[in-house]
Amino acid sequence: MADTHAIQSLPLPTFAKVRYNAWQLDDMIPATETATTPFFMKNKENGIEVSGLSTTYQHLTEALTAQGVILMSMVQAKIDYPALLEKMVGTVITKTTDRLSAQNFAQFNTGIFVYIPENVQFDDVLHLTLNHLAASGKDLVARIFVYIGANAKVDILQEIHTISDQKTKASVVVEVIADVGAQVTYANIDAFNEQTTAYINREAEVRDHATLDWQNAEFNDGNAIIRLASQLNGEGATSHANVIGLTTKKQTQGFVTTILNRGRHTLGHIFQRGVILNRSTLVFNGIGKIIKGAQGSDAQQESRVLMLSRRARGDANPLLLIDENDVTAGHAASVGRVDEDQMYYLMSRGISEQVARKLVIRGFMGEVLAKMPTKEAQQQVVTEIDRKLKHEDESN
Repeated sequence: MADTHAIQSLPLPTFAKVRYNAWQLDDMIPATETATTPFFMKNKENGIEVSGLSTTYQHLTEALTAQGVILMSMVQAKIDYPALLEKMVGTVITKTTDRLSAQNFAQFNTGIFVYIPENVQFDDVLHLTLNHLAASGKDLVARIFVYIGANAKVDILQEIHTISDQKTKASVVVEVIADVGAQVTYANIDAFNEQTTAYINREAEVRDHATLDWQNAEFNDGNAIIRLASQLNGEGATSHANVIGLTTKKQTQGFVTTILNRGRHTLGHIFQRGVILNRSTLVFNGIGKIIKGAQGSDAQQESRVLMLSRRARGDANPLLLIDENDVTAGHAASVGRVDEDQMYYLMSRGISEQVARKLVIRGFMGEVLAKMPTKEAQQQVVTEIDRKLKHEDESN
């Protein structure tokens, strides 16, 4: 049984300029709903859909199964591979990292487990879908663990949804290990609904000469704090953390994106784009850290926030912590309003103001949008942008 007192004694994670204590994310009652049919995945795609405690879709080609790829729910992995889970889960984000991570480690009862052996090459995208059923009003406490073996290559598309209109909370922790020489793209589209208050924590360990690129699209409708981090532990390790977020109505989304350059000749770049509407709040915190001994490393970050309402609040807070001389580092940040010249140019050619705003936002987020691993995922991001703008129209 988890030591509740020990968990509560740990500090809450820091999200500068975001007040979230009243959200009570350290007080969770895990939901236990099940389902029998898939909600989103139906077309023989390589991947898994976990809905509540149930696996509602699961498919891998025979070739991938023969190579030793493991893809299953956390519920099933606890039964089939308990020793492997005990060895791996909690090694990237430990149970003593902070109070919310510890609470997740102690209580998670659903999630996804992926193990890709060395040298396995995925020709297609691996889909991971997690659905919070929440009919009882209880909370999602989920863990996703992904191991990519040496010299393996995979593009992952992970989605999160709420299938309910009950007021609820969610805690999702994602751990990724990219072993020596692995090449990984981890894209996600998070879309919790307005009634779900969420804590999402993703972190990767990147080993020698491995590359892990995040394509992080946050389209939650409720309040959320989102952490994204890469530990560049091996020599020549690389990680690009690309983040887009869009807030509407009165919601708050707070981000902390961190890259730690620990190995020599490592490269970590943070690129964030946010759009804020109505009375919402969006805060980007970017942290690039190069530790002593990480010679020849490169840490860059750029955070831009576009305000489409005078009632909204946005912040972009870059931070560089450099403990080594032989490195390259830099940052840029801005918070501003939509370019009136762009709007005038588009509208002067017969485009309505509403369509012009959509085009400006798509262009603003275009660099991350273009890197989503499938055309369907790109279209899904466009659809989410349009949906959020519809919320703006309804609120005005």
